[in-house]
Amino acid sequence: MSSMDGMVPITRAFLSSYYDKYPFTPIASDVSRLSDELYNMSNDLHKDSPPLPEGERLLVKEAESQPPHKLDENMWKNREHIEEILFLLESTHWPKSLQKQSTPEDVELGRVLKQLKDKFEVALELVESFQSKNSSNVFNTVMSYMPQDFRGTLIRQQRERSERNKQAEVDALVNSGGTIRDRYALLWNQQMERRRQLSQLGSATGVYKTLVKYLVGVPQVLLDFVRQLNDDQGPMEEQRHRYGPPLYSLTKMVLNIRLFLTLSWWRFQDIKLQKNHISVLEEAVQVYVSELERFLKFIGEVFANSPFFLTAEEAGAIEGTKNDGYNETTVAAGRTHEVSLMVDSVNSYIAWDFSILQGKITTDIGFCVEHTSSSGQKTLILPYRRYESNQGNFCTIMAGNYTLVWDNSYSTFFKKALRYKVDCIPPVVEPATEAEESG
Repeated sequence: MSSMDGMVPITRAFLSSYYDKYPFTPIASDVSRLSDELYNMSNDLHKDSPPLPEGERLLVKEAESQPPHKLDENMWKNREHIEEILFLLESTHWPKSLQKQSTPEDVELGRVLKQLKDKFEVALELVESFQSKNSSNVFNTVMSYMPQDFRGTLIRQQRERSERNKQAEVDALVNSGGTIRDRYALLWNQQMERRRQLSQLGSATGVYKTLVKYLVGVPQVLLDFVRQLNDDQGPMEEQRHRYGPPLYSLTKMVLNIRLFLTLSWWRFQDIKLQKNHISVLEEAVQVYVSELERFLKFIGEVFANSPFFLTAEEAGAIEGTKNDGYNETTVAAGRTHEVSLMVDSVNSYIAWDFSILQGKITTDIGFCVEHTSSSGQKTLILPYRRYESNQGNFCTIMAGNYTLVWDNSYSTFFKKALRYKVDCIPPVVEPATEAEESG
């Protein structure tokens, strides 16, 4: 395996020269034109109206502000606005008089609204698909350069456990009656927590602090990269500089669509939707969904091929075969080799990685794991089986002594050259919350 010595994390300047080759064709001028029209139409709806309800007032204030700076926060904002719009376009959430469909005009408007709803369902699927692919891209790329043994496995398990906890938080909020706004505030906080965890992985702190001594063999350049990825002047900032403006325009546009629909429903009894307003709305939705799809397709390809997503050929694989905690021993014919580990805490991990150094004849060795309680009772944890090599781990449910046994007792003539690494890793736990710490 080749070394990564002499390499440095991809810099913003390097990315800048790379992105010069991938200019984004500017967002259609219709985006800003239609956004302005919708904003002005919304102003007409509330300028001489009674005081706005709290939700509508906050929405007007948001429309008067600049979109968020971060690309991923804009993605979440687009998704939030789309979901809010879909809520408004549900026929059960139309104004009461419109739900009755008592006039030809109302029937025609209902038909248009259902078409708009179909378009926004497509838009929501586009954003969700983009986020799903993008959210795991960096992590999976980083993990591909981690040692392919229990260290990488444990980090993946920690991430999976963290994601399950995050989903449980969202489910609990929804079940307790939380609004779409509440849900997306939580989702964004969770996204920031993912960033913190990626940074923690780079510096081996936080939830990964118990893995510090197990990161032997991980290139420091890789750890530096994940730690610096989201710095103010890090690689992501060049992406924001290059590709933020078109996304900001789309965020502003979908917000103005939502604002107009919200205020239209609020004032529907007093001010009916005019045909020209409906035409503007239809055109705006068509342009938004079309431009959003074009942007997401472009940015997905650019991000996936950005040079900080290194290939193994470019970066070299991790040098993990020397001085990385492996032991070598010879297991004589008719004999066994045992390693005992004392485990003090349940939910610790017993992990191993071993292989038989092959000669001219392919050979294997028996392997099993057993537990011995304080009273001396033995329990087979991993059933006996013969392997040429094996890598694995399990989470302990009992404290006590665990013995890993390599068995060559069945061999009459051949000794086995065994190369192995074993360890007991204490529980990896989520950090205590402020409330838990203060309690």
